[in-house]
Amino acid sequence: MSHPSATASPLTDLNRYFHLIVKEPTKLLFDASGYPGLPQQPINPAALKKLLLSDEVSPATVDAVWRDLVHRARRPKPEGDEWTVVAIGVAVPGLKCAAGALAYGWHGDTSDIDAAMLDAFAHRLRTLDVDAPRVLGKLLDAAIRAGAKARAAEGDRDLIRVDQAWSRAPMRPWDHPDWVLHRAVAAGVIDRTEARLIGDTHLEEQPLSAVAAALRLDVRLASDWRWKACLRLRDAIAAGELDHVRTRRNVAARRRALQLALAKLARAQRRQAPANAAAG
Repeated sequence: MSHPSATASPLTDLNRYFHLIVKEPTKLLFDASGYPGLPQQPINPAALKKLLLSDEVSPATVDAVWRDLVHRARRPKPEGDEWTVVAIGVAVPGLKCAAGALAYGWHGDTSDIDAAMLDAFAHRLRTLDVDAPRVLGKLLDAAIRAGAKARAAEGDRDLIRVDQAWSRAPMRPWDHPDWVLHRAVAAGVIDRTEARLIGDTHLEEQPLSAVAAALRLDVRLASDWRWKACLRLRDAIAAGELDHVRTRRNVAARRRALQLALAKLARAQRRQAPANAAAG
């Protein structure tokens, strides 16, 4: 989703290319045979895209279809590349919804955010464990995390609200777990090491042993830190402590101001010390 004054966004360009390569006649047909709620025949991916948004198609069927799409995207080139475009094209409604939420209150060009989301989605297509549930959800999670990081890198100064982020699927960017961790660090609920332990293991699904090794921590110590940090994070969310937290730059600015004030106070005390000694 782009700023009105900008050119077409990467998401829009991708969606156009998707419709171009699936325009009839096309060899890129999805065999929906055996999938409940779908036509029991090969169908055009553009039709599949609409059907998957229907309430008549169960979450289990959506998950099964996405497993199939991921497998197709992993086929050798050039077929795999074509199905990668198809997979992202089918996911465009979810990607656009997430991109629009991430762009809320943003007055600059959102092309970098969109591009980061697309790159992350495509990368996750190649690495995702398709045997686990929520295939599309995890693909979108990766895209949202990348988009959120891209926006943060551009210097987001807005107030971000966190509300019940860990209890349901993210509908707004500040509901996403990555944003929760970001705000929790800013609020001093957890530190950056604890945020990385939680994010890399619970969100990125990396083994705790690998994350602990990267942080040069004993695995048992890392596990204890993560557990305690999760408890503090849970309590902070429940208490509403993260509902309104300023972004990293504002927090850093306040921290620098406090450090300068303390330094100034220390200098004043040092200057005052000789006078006090003389008076004594």
